[in-house]
Formats: sequence, structure tokens, C-alpha cells
Amino acid sequence: MAAGGGTKAVVAALAANLSIAVMKFIAFILTASSSMLAEAIHSVADSGNQILLLVGGQRARKQASPQHPFGYGRQRYIYAFIVSIVLFSVGGLFALYEAWEKFQHPHAIEGVWWWVPLAVLVGAIIAEIFSFRTAIIESNHVRGSQSWVAFVRNAKQPELPVILLEDLGALLGLVFALFGVTMTLVTGDGVWDAAGTAMIGLLLVVIAAILAVETSSLLLGESATAGDIARIEAAIQSDGTRIIHLRTMHLGPEELLVGAKISVAPGASGADIAHSIDETEARIRAEVPSARVIYLEPDIHREADV
Repeated sequence: MAAGGGTKAVVAALAANLSIAVMKFIAFILTASSSMLAEAIHSVADSGNQILLLVGGQRARKQASPQHPFGYGRQRYIYAFIVSIVLFSVGGLFALYEAWEKFQHPHAIEGVWWWVPLAVLVGAIIAEIFSFRTAIIESNHVRGSQSWVAFVRNAKQPELPVILLEDLGALLGLVFALFGVTMTLVTGDGVWDAAGTAMIGLLLVVIAAILAVETSSLLLGESATAGDIARIEAAIQSDGTRIIHLRTMHLGPEELLVGAKISVAPGASGADIAHSIDETEARIRAEVPSARVIYLEPDIHREADV
């Protein structure tokens, strides 16, 4: 459900951004507003990012190979990290550069098409609200009782947090652009347009930095959630087995590696140990289906073990 919901949110955002980008470019051509150009490039960057997320999700489905025995699940993390780079460079830095140029050479929005940016921005805000709503609904299926900040920080599926932050950034960026364009029309001073563009650039740089930090953590390899660890521990210990130590790591959003050293009776035979390990693995998978790869090492429990 998480992967399907993430794909639905990505497709909804992609459809919205492609149509919005065309409208913004038309508005820029007719008015030469830097805020409209920054927002148009922002939409293009977001559209490219959503395509990257879809490609990453597709490539992550490849079967494991001798060269990659643990599969390709982390492809989704890699492409999410690329998204943060694209958002920072194509979206944020371009908007800041455009703002600097406009501050140096400000000009008012003139001509009979002065109303076009306002109409485009209002229409884009409405479209982004529907896209953001889809991302919220799909995220709520997996968010549980977590706060939104905790969900973005702890989610193992990168698509939903990325789309949530992108859509939030898109909505705020549109508000900033609407502010800059409106003030420029009211005052006749193009500096307001440049200010709106600068606000968009700073916003995108901040969002890109947040995404980079969160996705880099996933790339390094995060442990299972506290809830999953508790369920794994309970599954192992349900027959009286003691855990000497336990390690977990996400190989992908829905693929978990579990490694544990567990106690066995001092006089147990090899057949008894093998049977006990098989039963323990079955209990772990029943409690945490994402535990695809499990390695259990039998040992004699000693108080000094950690």
C-alpha cells in the first residue's frame, strides 16, 4: 500500500506540475516577470523530480543478482537523493540568480497582459492544492499517529515525504510569486518581483537541504522502526530464546535485514538448533513481513555478552 500510494501521489504531482509549467512559461513570455520565470523553472524541476522518483521505483523492482545479492531496493533512495540535488541546483540556485539579476535591473510589469500572471498563479495554487491533498491522503495511510515532522524524518518510503515537501514548497512558492507580482503591479517597482523570486529561491534551497539530509540517512542504512524492532524481539523471545544482540537495517523501503545472535541450550544437537532457528525465522516473518533477509547465529549465552 505504501509503494502504491507513493506512486499515486507522484503521478498526481507530475500531472499538476506539467500543466502548471506551461502556463507559467506563457505568463513569463507575455510579461517578463522574474517571479513567473522562477516559478516556471521550479515546476520543470519538480516535474523532472517526479519522473526520477517513478524511474527509481521501477528500477528498485529488479530481481536480486549475483552482483547485487540483496536486491535493488535502495535505488529508490538514490533517486530521491538526486531529486534533492536537482531541486537545489535547478530550482533554488536558478531562482536566486534570477533574483540577483532582477535586483540589478528591475522593471515593472507592463502591457495589456498584466493580468495573466495573477490568473496563472491563482489557477496554479488551486491545482497544487489538489496535488498536495492527494499526497496528504496517501501519507495518512502509513503515517499512523506520527506528527508530520516525525513522518518526514522517519519514513522509509522516500516518495511520500519528497512529494509532501515538494508540494508544500510549490504552494509557498506560488504565494511568494503572487506577493511579488501583486506588489509590482501596485507600486510599479520591479524590486518587489525580484524579492518574490529571492523568497522562492531560498525556500527551494531549504527544502532541498532537508531532503538531502533525510535521504542520505536512508542511503547510509537505517535500522528498523522502534515498533518493528519490538515485534522482532518479541517474536524471538516468545519461546524463551534469549537475544544476545540484534541488528537491523533497511535494504529498501519494504525490505529489512535482520541479524541476531541468539542463545541455545548448551547440550542442544545440531538438528535441534537448526529446527529452533527455522521456527524463529518463521515467527519473525509473521510479525514483520518486511523482514526478507534473516541471519540468526546460535551461541551460548554468557552474562558478559553484549
